[in-house]
Amino acid sequence: MKFWLALFFNIILFFPALAQTVPETFNNPIIPGFHPDPSICRVGDDYYLVNSSFEWYPGVPIFHSKDLVNWKQIGNVLNRPSQLNMKANMPASAGIWAPSLRYHKGTFYMIVTGKQVGGTFYVTASDPHGPWSDPIFVDAPGIDPDIFFEGDKAYFLASTHQFDPPRRWRQEDRIYIQEIDLATGELLTDPVVLTSGHATNAKYAEGPHLYKIQGKYVLLVAEGGTWKHHAITAFEASDIFGPYEPLPVNPVLTHRHLGPDYPISTIGHGDLVQTQKGDWYAVMLGVRHQEDGHYYLGRETFLCPVSFYGTTPIFNSGIGKVLAVEQRPDLPWTPVKKKEEERFEKEELDLEWCFLKTPASKWWKSGQKIGGLEIKLRPEPLTQLNQPSLIARRLEHEKVLVHTTMHFKAKHEHEKAGFIALQNERFQYRLEKGRAGNQHFVRLMCVFDEDRKQTTETELFRMPYNEKSICLGMELNGLEIQFLVGESAHTLKPFGEAVSAKVLSTKSSGGFTGAFVGMFASSNGEASKNTALFENFVYQVEDRSAL
Repeated sequence: MKFWLALFFNIILFFPALAQTVPETFNNPIIPGFHPDPSICRVGDDYYLVNSSFEWYPGVPIFHSKDLVNWKQIGNVLNRPSQLNMKANMPASAGIWAPSLRYHKGTFYMIVTGKQVGGTFYVTASDPHGPWSDPIFVDAPGIDPDIFFEGDKAYFLASTHQFDPPRRWRQEDRIYIQEIDLATGELLTDPVVLTSGHATNAKYAEGPHLYKIQGKYVLLVAEGGTWKHHAITAFEASDIFGPYEPLPVNPVLTHRHLGPDYPISTIGHGDLVQTQKGDWYAVMLGVRHQEDGHYYLGRETFLCPVSFYGTTPIFNSGIGKVLAVEQRPDLPWTPVKKKEEERFEKEELDLEWCFLKTPASKWWKSGQKIGGLEIKLRPEPLTQLNQPSLIARRLEHEKVLVHTTMHFKAKHEHEKAGFIALQNERFQYRLEKGRAGNQHFVRLMCVFDEDRKQTTETELFRMPYNEKSICLGMELNGLEIQFLVGESAHTLKPFGEAVSAKVLSTKSSGGFTGAFVGMFASSNGEASKNTALFENFVYQVEDRSAL
């Protein structure tokens, strides 16, 4: 009898395993939504990756993968005010620029530029989950720092236009190197300029990463600016201080010659990693094409294979571009399950939740006893440079249903709370509850700055609504947004007509970030003791092939 029971349970376990077929391909991007400037390193069989976060806090999300395709966020490197203190008046797209992640002799190093938050610094950790150290600042000009290790020495690289002589052409930037003492951040040698780009009049040489390949020093550089002319170029030297010769096939990777209608644009800012099996891959930022150059997801993280012809990196050999569907790396398939509903049952928020700038006080709380996420109404409005009562997550897909159930009733006319989709303080939609006199209502507000000179705030739709509980959300389909309202998630209905997602696009707003969706509560310049309770937050991807 025991034999037959064991056989029965083995059969039950066996057939689901067969059903989970390991795919031969994967879909780009590997980390969707606003995840630009990827930097990657491998430790044994584990891969770790970080991205820029700009004005959003906590800073520098860090991910882990076993197969280079499926990534799970395991932390935020800069998650304490002592590491990252972004002031309320700091403009959009300042903050954290272009981190580099490296590992050496048991220690992880994350080095980054803090624009308007102290300059270039690095933090360390023995465990990538954290905790990470407080910053060690480097007295060096420029942006996009990197660290390269060789033997017992460490080298600091960055991009600048501040050295003498002045720029020889308008967009000239210089990649330079110095030896550094990582115990103190002290630079031990004078700076040596390695390159200003692969050709005369090369624009914006940035994002340097240095490798030792086949006995040569190979330098990758981002060029052309981070938008439609973006590219990766490569250089080679026999000595770490140069001279560095541009490789004859430069740029080694770009999509700028493919035209505005190619599905993936803006490819650049790459970093290389070699697998435990000896294969090479590159991560880089890119943008998925939308109509007329409008995209709201921001710059995302893509992956493609790399081979070497001598020391020349060949991206996607025989193809020469990044594809939406790529051959999967020869690594153990390790899928990561995505959570569709957040019920805020823990006292600490999950890792994907973000704030605009660094909160100076804790104006939210969550947990099972509270029944969700409670946000205090504070005077800071959503349409000014400040640190508002806003908690949001990255918008990562072009077809998605998002909604939250909120319990809130305005006590005064200045009090508003609800659901928000935004790029920044000048480009956003707010689906909010409020009151006018004794009449309670729900309305859709659009904030838009058409010429980036004068912001307008327009009420698009309004209806009376007297109940305390309400479900608010949106259904996104490409460049069309249909906002939704209901007494519960089961009764959601369209609220007004569909509106354009171009309001949230980077082409409209400028800057370097992507769109977020989330929850807010504001007393709009007045004091308030009111709160809004958010029972849940649902993020349901409707295009399952995007997962």
